[in-house]
This record gives sequence, structure tokens and C-alpha cells, in this order.
Amino acid sequence: MKKKYWEMNTAELAEATREFDQEFIADKARPLSPAGKAAHRRAAARGRPRVGKGAERINITVERGLLSRVDRFAKRLGLSRAQLVARALSRELRASAAERRLAS
Repeated sequence: MKKKYWEMNTAELAEATREFDQEFIADKARPLSPAGKAAHRRAAARGRPRVGKGAERINITVERGLLSRVDRFAKRLGLSRAQLVARALSRELRASAAERRLAS
């Protein structure tokens, strides 16, 4: 069985990676096999799972003291900052909708 790179000494590592010292090694590359393509698709698909219509990154300005309090609170709840902000926004939208219904 071949040794793992992190288990090799310097000489073994130099021998094992000697092929990468050559120029134009990419010329020896060949297209991925169907199994390789499938593995590449699976690896590329990783990331944040899609929820609802997906996510969009926004840039907002928040006072530093408030942001520190938000981070501590989110940590206590076991949430990320983004999850806590999303919850707060959803709660505010529901409350506003309820107020509009009562006012009608």
C-alpha cells in the first residue's frame, strides 16, 4: 500500500511528487471518465442548501455594539448571524401583516 503524503519523509515525498516538477504536465491530462464527471458534479454541488427561492448576499451597515449583541444572542441560540437576522425579519413581517389585518 502506498504511503500517504503526510506520512512520508522528505526524500520519499520528493520521489512521489517528482512527476509534477516537469513542465507542461497538463498536456498529459485526458478527459474525465463518466465516474469522474459524476464525482466532479457532486463536489461542485456542495455548499449552502437551497431554501425557498435560494439566498442572496446583501450588504448592510449595523452599529458595532448592536452587532456584538446580535452575535452573542445568536450564539446562545445556536444560530448563525444570518439565521437570526432572517428570523427577526420574518417575525417583523408577520407582525406587520397582523397589524394591517387588525386595522382593516
